[in-house]
Amino acid sequence: MNVFLAVLGKDLLSEWRSRDRIVSMLLFALLVVVIFHFALPPMSPGQARALVPGLLWVATVLAALLGLSRAFALELENDALAGLALAPADRGWIFLGKAVANVVLLLVVQAVTAAALGIGFDVPMAEHALPLAGVLVLGALGISAAGTLFGAMAVRTRFREIVLPLLLLPLLVPVVTAAVRATAGVFESGALPAAPLRLLGVADAIFWIASYVLFEFVLDE
Repeated sequence: MNVFLAVLGKDLLSEWRSRDRIVSMLLFALLVVVIFHFALPPMSPGQARALVPGLLWVATVLAALLGLSRAFALELENDALAGLALAPADRGWIFLGKAVANVVLLLVVQAVTAAALGIGFDVPMAEHALPLAGVLVLGALGISAAGTLFGAMAVRTRFREIVLPLLLLPLLVPVVTAAVRATAGVFESGALPAAPLRLLGVADAIFWIASYVLFEFVLDE
């Protein structure tokens, strides 16, 4: 637990001081929203509401890839990965600290992106804030768990910006599919649909458990 808190605090504090990842993720997500706003033809509120769930999660995944590719960059630059590997604790706690920090950053990006989409496409996000927040949290958990594991795998490769999307995107298909369906259900009925939430919950559980177990071997490599 002490290792988890130390890694989480270190990541959040270093990000607060530099703000390099969160700023780049926010700018990238907002640029995606702006491009969609000008690229798509004028549409009715009903049509916009049907498109916004997909646009929200496309922007989320793209911004997450940008941030996750830098999740272990500081440790790599300072040769601190060896120090993490030698920490006298279960390495799964290191994974949990990094992954929870990534969840926090991604949730900030998602909140700003959702607000921008609501303004740009005239969709009343505030009316569905609570159920939408639940979907965003579940989606961020799945993306961050898998992304942290594969970010640790890709950080030592020469082309990590290319390797990470190639490894991660196929695994995120169930998370993104369920998240888009759940978001669409929130906009249509104002309530959380059960079937997509079950898929999200199962995918999140699998990613977190598998990543916790496998992180020890990834760090050894």
